[in-house]
Amino acid sequence: MSSRFLQHQDPRGPLAAVPGLFVTLLAGLASALALVPAALFAAGPGATTVFRDAADEAGLTFRHFNGMIGSFYFPEMTGQGGALFDFDGDGDLDVYFRQGTLLGQGDTPDQALFPIAGPLGDRLYRNDTSFENGAVGNRFVDVSASAGLRETGYGMGMAVGDYDGDGHLDVYLTNYDDNQMWRSRGDGSFENVTAKTGTGESRWSTSSTFLDLDDDGDLDLFSANYVHFDVDKNPTCFASTSARDYCGPSAFASEPDRLWRNRGDGTFEDVSVESGIARVRGAGLGVISGDFNSDGKPDLYVANDGEANHLWLNRGKGVFVDDALFSGTAFNRHGSPEASMGLASADFDGDGREDLFLTHLAQESNTFYRSLGDGLFEDRSRETQLAAPSMPYTSFGVAPVDFDNDGWPDLAVANGAVRILLDLASSGDRYPLEQPNQLFRNRGDGSFEEVTGRAGSGFTDAEVSRGLASGDLDQDGAVDLVIFNNNGPVRLLMNQAARGASWLGVAGLSTGTNLKVITRSGRGLARGVRTDGSYCSSSDSRLVVGLGGERPVELHVGRRGRPIRIYDPPVDVYLVIAR
Repeated sequence: MSSRFLQHQDPRGPLAAVPGLFVTLLAGLASALALVPAALFAAGPGATTVFRDAADEAGLTFRHFNGMIGSFYFPEMTGQGGALFDFDGDGDLDVYFRQGTLLGQGDTPDQALFPIAGPLGDRLYRNDTSFENGAVGNRFVDVSASAGLRETGYGMGMAVGDYDGDGHLDVYLTNYDDNQMWRSRGDGSFENVTAKTGTGESRWSTSSTFLDLDDDGDLDLFSANYVHFDVDKNPTCFASTSARDYCGPSAFASEPDRLWRNRGDGTFEDVSVESGIARVRGAGLGVISGDFNSDGKPDLYVANDGEANHLWLNRGKGVFVDDALFSGTAFNRHGSPEASMGLASADFDGDGREDLFLTHLAQESNTFYRSLGDGLFEDRSRETQLAAPSMPYTSFGVAPVDFDNDGWPDLAVANGAVRILLDLASSGDRYPLEQPNQLFRNRGDGSFEEVTGRAGSGFTDAEVSRGLASGDLDQDGAVDLVIFNNNGPVRLLMNQAARGASWLGVAGLSTGTNLKVITRSGRGLARGVRTDGSYCSSSDSRLVVGLGGERPVELHVGRRGRPIRIYDPPVDVYLVIAR
């Protein structure tokens, strides 16, 4: 993809900053702001569907294999996710897929209930695709071999971040077996540095995240661990019909999570115990970072399956305290733990504070926690009208994506059962867990409406969806989605609803940075930079702020006591801001 850089001239100078604050510009650029070109194609807003599945035409032929042979191994139906990130630094998003394998020591491919499609192991696809007039040209190219990736374990999730500060994105892979850290060499290839960095973990890990917990400029690492499952001691569980079924997490012992501090020399120190993180256990499936009590320090929120969730508040000096019970986020409004899987955080109601949304098991309903400020939340699932539509479904991945760029974050939810669905089983379905996904539009009045019916086949077709990553794949300011289906094909969902709507893009900001766009009418649009959340997945770090047809007059970028202010920022482009 070609790109051009233009100089942005503000009426009050190239960059207007709050007095006494400092800005370091993108290296190698003479201008204060680098402008990436806007849409590579144009289309009217009257699209018949919100998202169009373009996986096949784009060459994303990956198909997940969960290794099932009829033994009902627990990890088969819990995984998996992937990532959207620019691994080669060419300016567009590439796609990483986590893959499964045979679980039992003596299991053979001929025992598999579904065929193995292609070589086992994770796959990395480079984005060589051109997007012209709504059509997808060229292809995504499988570069797993040239990238040197030889991960063949039982994949679950991943985190993406530049842990060594060399300007290239590295990946941390969580597995049912041993986790792995892969460092980018900067030439399109990776090397396994798990032992060198000291980030190995043999327990069953799920979601993970890179974040700077101590504000020293180096990314630290957190991994959520699930339960202790031994393939050789696989328990037998049954459905209500007395038929064999998958066990739930209550059949296994929960595990403590792990936290590593980045020493700044390419190695990490395990601080799980002294930080307080490892002093409690929980069946962790999702994790998201954010400053949930507005004290300027990044915190961690962990979604636990069937147990109280954890809100780890950062007290400084490497100490964390679980404040979930006091904050109102440990249980739902009835005081009950739920089967928490995925999670999202965004300012859904426009009050400047980030709320929380959690996905759960069928008949529990997904949960919306509205932020009251100062680290306090209340369960508003029923009032937002998000509870009832979720009751029939088991939900995993979730993305707070403003699909129509009206300035209100919407919700895309990936669904798929974990216990056998009797109606599907009775029809002869060999993997009877399929459910449709869901899309909810934010009305802007504190409530949501389900619009799955016009969301496209990637939502209405029933599959066993798990991970969900979001990002602007074609650089048009309309955020797209990738859905990672368990034991099934990938879905590349290109956003058609937001094309032509005005937006403001920001790139180059570090995880944890907050910004606010002030429009001409005085409306404030608050957003936070993150790649974590969802379920076992990592998303685009760039921010796309839908403007709802308004004109931005100010952009405030918070940098932990060193904010900058940009007047009259241009629209329909990405502003690349770096120090």
